[in-house]
Amino acid sequence: MNIIFLGPPGAGKGTQAQRICDALSIPQISTGDMLRKAVKEGTPTGLKAKEYMDAGKLVPDEVLIELIRDRLSEEDCQKGYILDGFPRTVPQAEALEGIARIDAVVELNVPDDHLVNRLSGRRVCLNCGATYHVSLLQGRENCEKCGEKLIQRKDDAPETVLNRLKVYHDQTAPLIDFYQGKGLLQTFDGTKGMEEVYQSIMEALNKLS
Repeated sequence: MNIIFLGPPGAGKGTQAQRICDALSIPQISTGDMLRKAVKEGTPTGLKAKEYMDAGKLVPDEVLIELIRDRLSEEDCQKGYILDGFPRTVPQAEALEGIARIDAVVELNVPDDHLVNRLSGRRVCLNCGATYHVSLLQGRENCEKCGEKLIQRKDDAPETVLNRLKVYHDQTAPLIDFYQGKGLLQTFDGTKGMEEVYQSIMEALNKLS
């Protein structure tokens, strides 16, 4: 099954996508990981992408589509995959239609105020990577696992979160109507517990398979 995950930053796409991939034995394809792999391996498309990245420019859609086409042709994608972080715009979605058949689009819907609280309250340990939320720390400032001091990432500062959400609503949210019009969209309440969301997604996907 070929699946796209949609949702604003902090909605839990990465976590749910990984669990679904494990359950279905299919790969999770992230454009960031894909770009780094292509650049590291020095593929022709990877070298093209590197030119833009080294110049501090966004990688153009046509290069991203080439990368996606190359990646989807690999052996591990033949039974399906989850695209996480692509497409981000309607033009990218239209281009994707020319190279891939999509069976379902999973949207995690979370209100902005919930996301701002979720992300701006996140604290991270730079030493071991553990993540916490201030609501559960009870005033503690150090990691329970390794004892190092916890920090708030710049990406999680309230003003940065609001800007990330604006970019999502302006550029990516139109994909919701795009895929709804094609009868592919499956929307889930991302404010619910992680296990409940996972079970709801799996139930919906099982009905499609």
